[in-house]
Amino acid sequence: MTAPALPPIVVDLTWQGGMRFAARSGTAEFVLDGPGNAVPTPVQALAGSLAACMGIDLAQILTKGRHPLKALQAHLVGNRRGEAPKRFTDATLHFAIGGDVPADAVERAIALSREKYCSVWHSLRQDIALQITYEIRKDDTQ
Repeated sequence: MTAPALPPIVVDLTWQGGMRFAARSGTAEFVLDGPGNAVPTPVQALAGSLAACMGIDLAQILTKGRHPLKALQAHLVGNRRGEAPKRFTDATLHFAIGGDVPADAVERAIALSREKYCSVWHSLRQDIALQITYEIRKDDTQ
């Protein structure tokens, strides 16, 4: 039995001049800008969304598994084509995990996020080479 589809994500943009747009989705408001001087560009927001989506999955999976997660940081480096469309060709996403969390639990959480749960990853082209690495900092509480 297939789960019912979720309601659509609706985003409304208002041009603010130049390449800057105010965006609203539900109750969330944010700004995107082509040059990315003070706010993210659309591509930076996409990269941040991928890192956050997988980070949220890891935090949920590890805490539901009752692992002592104390901190979680993500660092994403994405490479793009030089010519249009300047899409991502590959990315490396590194997680720094604070707490006495077993490596096998982290690896399982990463696999579940990548293979099943991260809707951002599954919305992107699957020919993007995505490498995910991690480190566990048992004494890190931040």
